[in-house]
Amino acid sequence: MTDVSLKKIFTDGAWQQNTGLVVLLGLCPLLAVTSTVVNGLALGLATMATLILSNLSVSLLRGLLKPEIRIPAFVLIIASVVTVIELLMHAFFYDLYRVLGIFIPLIVTNCAIIGRAEAFASRNRPLASVVDGFATGLGFCITLVLLGAIREFAGRGTLLAGADMLLGDWASSLTLSIIPDYSGFLLAMLAPGAFFGLALLIAARNAWAAKADSRPQNPAFEQVQNKS
Repeated sequence: MTDVSLKKIFTDGAWQQNTGLVVLLGLCPLLAVTSTVVNGLALGLATMATLILSNLSVSLLRGLLKPEIRIPAFVLIIASVVTVIELLMHAFFYDLYRVLGIFIPLIVTNCAIIGRAEAFASRNRPLASVVDGFATGLGFCITLVLLGAIREFAGRGTLLAGADMLLGDWASSLTLSIIPDYSGFLLAMLAPGAFFGLALLIAARNAWAAKADSRPQNPAFEQVQNKS
């Protein structure tokens, strides 16, 4: 696997095929949990860890799994990884674990995770599978954090509220009160606010991509393409 191909795998996972903004998978936790930046970051990191470990496991075991049992085997692998992550969160981040609740075990049902296991990890080597899992998880995590920032800012006028649940007591000072004495905007904290925020992110991503595609290419690069 060459460096160029690894770069393409990373770009596709994090940007070109972003799970939350392009492929639109895993929307249930994406919309339900992102009331704050910290909630989005925590679930994003948990999902990223699941993608990396499950992709690596599937890639290592791909030669041993028969076609007729591969999907149940993938689900078993993913469920095992999520169970370990859930137990670790329960042990070390209990307050955050209580806030995220059912959405931690529901990572098992995230279509993006089993989709990457089936479409990529079961067909590629471990290094490429780890890069794919990291890139896909990173793209999803960034989407969760951005949506959480939009909703927290609009709904509470703050950023990084509850950072101590993830980073410890010292992080309580990281909370930023952007709008002092803000009475709040309830709609941003409810489900409709999540849909509006996601729509804004998708529109911004599409506008950025369209602008990038409209830029003139390097003539030397075009000549190389024409010769090939």
